[in-house]
Amino acid sequence: MAEQATRPQPRRSLLKFAGLAFALFLAGCGGMIPKGHGPGTQAPPPPKQTGPVGALPEDRERQRVALLVPLTGPNAAVGQSIANAANLAILDTGGRKVRITTYDTNAGAAAAAQRAVAEGNRLFLGPLLADDVRVVAPVARQSGVPVIAFSNDATVAGNGVYLMGFTPNQSIDRVVRYARSRGATRFAALAPTGLYGRSASTAMIRAVESSGGKMLALETYDRAPQSIKAATQKLTGEADFDALLIADGGRIAVQIVPLVRKGGDVAAHIMGTELWNAEPGLAAQPALNGAWFASVSDGLYRQLAAKYRARFGKAPYRLASLGYDAVLLTVRIAADWKIGDRFPAQRLTDADGFSGVDGAFRFGDNGIAERALEVRQIEPGGIVVASPAAKSFGQ
Repeated sequence: MAEQATRPQPRRSLLKFAGLAFALFLAGCGGMIPKGHGPGTQAPPPPKQTGPVGALPEDRERQRVALLVPLTGPNAAVGQSIANAANLAILDTGGRKVRITTYDTNAGAAAAAQRAVAEGNRLFLGPLLADDVRVVAPVARQSGVPVIAFSNDATVAGNGVYLMGFTPNQSIDRVVRYARSRGATRFAALAPTGLYGRSASTAMIRAVESSGGKMLALETYDRAPQSIKAATQKLTGEADFDALLIADGGRIAVQIVPLVRKGGDVAAHIMGTELWNAEPGLAAQPALNGAWFASVSDGLYRQLAAKYRARFGKAPYRLASLGYDAVLLTVRIAADWKIGDRFPAQRLTDADGFSGVDGAFRFGDNGIAERALEVRQIEPGGIVVASPAAKSFGQ
């Protein structure tokens, strides 16, 4: 069980908090969840257990915060990447009032949560997987411990659970509104079967309706080539749209776009989701030339990634930024968090929000992080920002 003691410096405003993160990056330089693949093909070993189980030293000057992530099993590399980034945030902030202890959820998230509660932790950062959030939440609620999870499944949010994960709803709404500003009025969508596809389909319908556009058609597929082809042919045969959302990863979009063009929709704008932000090489795909997608800005993330590689010898997973920002958020609130008291959860819904590696964000009453997103356009020479993200929620 890895532990790090931290020394937070009080930060009162959103702008100061953002400036702190940026300055620390400069000073230190010198989504779907992958199934066991990505930067580095082998998962790093879990951190060594320090001290006997259940025998953490008593803290009189620091708040205990648990980081719940998989350190073994198929998602170990992702969990370790989040934990490493959290440790970087600890080192960068150098605080005095927070101790982060990491717990492996792979052997049982509920058991990890129970152990974390027994050892005096008053805030949970994580878990990563929605199923783990579902079993951790009752344990946390019973003990009055808020959960800031890294999942993107909106169905697990609320009642003491706050989601930092990147959800499709916001990225779809942002890209649809951008498309409307560029003259698109008639929309269609292709989405995979399953939870993500259903969530994206609902978000698409709502985004088009709320922006004053017209939703003409929506088809689903099961990711088999024949299913993709049949759904695309049906879509192009029944609707004359000028903007098409492909609610899937870039690998699937590359298969779909030629079918769309062949079906006669030569000029339709192609739109993607936040999933595309985690996929390298999209600019090398001619089929995606001119496509739009919305995501958090990568400006500060690139600095974090450089620092991460320098320290750990490999690239982080894109989700590592959630661990970094969760610690920055904790440190900020810890400045006014009295030792021995429960975590002041009401601070999480401050209207001004917070800022970190992934830009400005704030938690709504539903527990889901609202994020300031930018729209990007894929071009042959690279990916450019077509519409920048707001710097704060007052903008």
